[in-house]
Amino acid sequence: MNAALAWIAHSPLTGLFLTLGAYRIAVVLNRRCHGHPLTNTVLVGTVLVMVVLYFTGMRYDAYMDGARFINLLLGPATVALAVPLYDNFLRLRRSAPALLITLLCGSLVGILSGTLLAHAVGLPRAVLLSLMPRSATTPIAMAISEQMGGIPPVTVASVIVTGVAGAAFFATLRKRFPMFDDVTLGFATGIAAHGVGTARALQYSETAGAFAGLAMGLNGLVTAVLVPIICSMLNV
Repeated sequence: MNAALAWIAHSPLTGLFLTLGAYRIAVVLNRRCHGHPLTNTVLVGTVLVMVVLYFTGMRYDAYMDGARFINLLLGPATVALAVPLYDNFLRLRRSAPALLITLLCGSLVGILSGTLLAHAVGLPRAVLLSLMPRSATTPIAMAISEQMGGIPPVTVASVIVTGVAGAAFFATLRKRFPMFDDVTLGFATGIAAHGVGTARALQYSETAGAFAGLAMGLNGLVTAVLVPIICSMLNV
């Protein structure tokens, strides 16, 4: 029995099936609760995986040996968003000026909100730098944080919290502001909540998901440019 448990704990299949199982449970719970924000699938799935790892004593690197197979699909899934975006090319061209203004304003708010809040509560400079790129997608945010002298693990945590929060309140915003079309709602979600928000927008409609993916990519680029400029202006 001990040998079997040891094999399960170190098998790459364990991390794979644990991730898939946690996500499946999260989807069922979200449907049972009629899409309540607190039952967001990413939030529930993450908590379930954390609980299992904690109580089984399974190391994170052992878990990622299997989970990385799902992580490899992130790139192709992101590229696939170009298909519905191509189908909405005419809408994209008509809305380009407004979307560019929205992108710039959203990126500034995402950077400055975390920066000013961290400064107001007296957090160390390294933590402040770690929070600045929190609205960018994880790989870009980590690269920015490391280059600027931040703490990448803190950046990852802030990115996850930001994404889960944005995705959790997606349905609430959609109900409170019914005047927003799929383009507006998707683009705003992609700026504020990167990949997690994009996945939630894609569940709502292909158009919202496509524009959320576009916003996610552009926001990463703009954030990489704006963070060093803001740091120099604020003497951070």
